Amino acid sequence: MGTVNLVWAREPIPPRTSATPSVFLAGPTPVAGSGTPSWRPQALQILTQAWDGARPLTVFTPESRDSVRAVRYEDQFAWENLARRRAGAIMFWIPRDLATLPGFTTNVEFGHDVTTGRAVLGCPPDCPNPERNRYLIHLAHSYGVPVRSTLAETVTAALAIAQRTDVSHPCG
Repeated sequence: MGTVNLVWAREPIPPRTSATPSVFLAGPTPVAGSGTPSWRPQALQILTQAWDGARPLTVFTPESRDSVRAVRYEDQFAWENLARRRAGAIMFWIPRDLATLPGFTTNVEFGHDVTTGRAVLGCPPDCPNPERNRYLIHLAHSYGVPVRSTLAETVTAALAIAQRTDVSHPCG
């Protein structure tokens, strides 16, 4: 197992270089007060177990340390956009549930990132509303974005992209 460094929402974002593989954990965050657990701790556990790179892996999560949400929406928005631009891989996991994990913002983010060559789309077929992922899956296939159906497979695909050494995207 290699070293994994977690960067929480609104914490300083390190610059993107070929020497710093990184993954952004994109996807819906549970509705505040819903009692729905986040999927990101499980993703981080899988990432940590799977990462065997010689260099540390940086993982960006749009969730806040200690569940403290942003006071200003604009701050969260700016941080997420910069972190996605800096990430070597953008891992979208969408366990669609319109009641607790609707993912409306995620839809827009995926539309922005689908052409970057750094996106991976994970959509579990057994989520509460899988029919709401149909369009994203079709879009992903149209642009050659890897589509996976389990969290572990999605992590594996994201790590393969993160391990690339070519830094051909704008770092913002």
